[in-house]
Amino acid sequence: MVRRGCLFAAVLAVLALVAAAIFASGWYGSSDVGKDTAFQVPSGSSLTNVAGKLEQEGLIASANSFLLRAKILGSSAPVKAGEFLLPAGTSPAGILAILQHGDAIRRFITIPEGMPSIMVHERLMAQPLLSGDVAVPPEGSVLPDTYDFERGESRALVLQRMQAAMGRALEELWGKRAGQIAVKTPREAVILASIVEKETGVASERRMVAGLYSNRLAARMLLQADPTIIYPITKGKPLGRRILRSEIVAINGYNTYSMPGLPTGPITNPGRESIAAVLNPAKTSALFMVADGKGGHIFGDTLEQHQANVEKWYAIRRQRGEM
Repeated sequence: MVRRGCLFAAVLAVLALVAAAIFASGWYGSSDVGKDTAFQVPSGSSLTNVAGKLEQEGLIASANSFLLRAKILGSSAPVKAGEFLLPAGTSPAGILAILQHGDAIRRFITIPEGMPSIMVHERLMAQPLLSGDVAVPPEGSVLPDTYDFERGESRALVLQRMQAAMGRALEELWGKRAGQIAVKTPREAVILASIVEKETGVASERRMVAGLYSNRLAARMLLQADPTIIYPITKGKPLGRRILRSEIVAINGYNTYSMPGLPTGPITNPGRESIAAVLNPAKTSALFMVADGKGGHIFGDTLEQHQANVEKWYAIRRQRGEM
């Protein structure tokens, strides 16, 4: 009887091991993930919710089986919200590990320096993985940068991050401003920086251009910045043609050819470097600048120097067949 009892116990142990192996094999081995798949875990989801969603999307055979195995064989860590990549062939155990400990897929949207708000709005609305509508943000309220977002996130939330970033950057840079600068408030700094941003695409020129416009403001000269003529016409988009004489003399809150001082508001969203340039401009006597034909500018202290530089620019244009 003792031997029979031992034999029976041994058989039960073997059967238990076989059952456990079968149970575990369904957790670690088989996979319903046929191809690389992005899986979204909504915020606040429980493991039960996630299991049901996995079954619904055909990534596991049974939500109940997944939950049972997860409780016995898996980690007790909570699943994370976000979008996760499940590689082809991932086992149920692998799926749980990714959702508990993996890195969410990061998606990005970039706002280049000098992009006006109307185009920021267009870029946000054109991103198909974002949701909801959003109004055109106030000009100068968005910090140009690259921002990450989650699939399905609202455009309003992404825009809030862009605007909060501008607020933080402006506060930081304003606190580091030099003494005796031309702008008196952070808003004025953004306005002048937006002109600097539009006037030069050469990073090394920013402080020089900022110094020039600071000198003109101090001397109560007209700023005469061409982009301020264009802004009321296109809201910052490229004009696509030469500026008309009627537009040069137009009177509005932006045209710095027909009004002294700064425009009534920014003409684009300036980057950190342009704001920093305005708050720490180059110490220069320059009052004039003209294109040098290479993407930058030649600066002049006097009208006579400027006229000579203009003649050089005209010669370059004639050589190119533009005049």
